[in-house]
Amino acid sequence: MVFIKKEENFICENCGKEVQGNGYTNHCPKCLWSKHVDINPGDRASDCEGMMEPIFVGYEKGEFYIIHECVKCGMKKKNIASPEDNTDILINKGKY
Repeated sequence: MVFIKKEENFICENCGKEVQGNGYTNHCPKCLWSKHVDINPGDRASDCEGMMEPIFVGYEKGEFYIIHECVKCGMKKKNIASPEDNTDILINKGKY
């Protein structure tokens, strides 16, 4: 698996926030929702394009992570949280 860095801005399809991408951005920092667009990180090769709900937040090795689940196909994916992420939502979804 090869990571492909792509700096892309997007509008969150869940909450409407305009998100400035930095090449590693894979979810909205306001609501934590994502979109199922990749097969491998950054490749934009998924045909699913379902919305990915943040279903769980954990903490390990000094950083938060988010588990997203696609509401269309059920695929689950672990993503590292960003310093810009909404701390209230991270804490509310967390099980530490």
